[in-house]
Amino acid sequence: MKILFVQTGGTIDKEYEQGVEAYNFVITSPSVERILDLVKPSFEYRIVTAAKKDSMDLTDEDRRNIVMVCEQAPENAIIITHGTDTMAITAKELSRVQSKVIILTGALRPERFYNSDAMFNIGTAVGGVQTLESGVYIAMSGQLFAWDEYMKHPETGQFLHRKVQS
Repeated sequence: MKILFVQTGGTIDKEYEQGVEAYNFVITSPSVERILDLVKPSFEYRIVTAAKKDSMDLTDEDRRNIVMVCEQAPENAIIITHGTDTMAITAKELSRVQSKVIILTGALRPERFYNSDAMFNIGTAVGGVQTLESGVYIAMSGQLFAWDEYMKHPETGQFLHRKVQS
């Protein structure tokens, strides 16, 4: 199985750019490149960039491009790195893509931070993309959710099944 990783931006890909008076976040190379270089996976993969934006800045045109990338990809296993604030909007657009397993994941802290959840979430997505049936899913907080069955807890930032009350 060959897995396609699609970068769209979001916190997972943010890095600090030091300016004269302050630090700014910028989105540069896909964080998944560094993660996969570390773990040396035994599966084949390809990485493409569809956008390099905070998810709050993604437009309808950006989402159409993300859908097109997934539809035209020869791979049937796709992991999209994405900002957590608007994952559901992009996932809804992707739900019309047929016969592919698509998992959106991200991080609450940039991959470059020592205490980031990025590697854990990518690992969850990799396991899921190899075992789930066609559809669109979210991989966060060590869990896999159907795209329309999760919620982000407003205080902890954890992703929970919508039916769980915490």
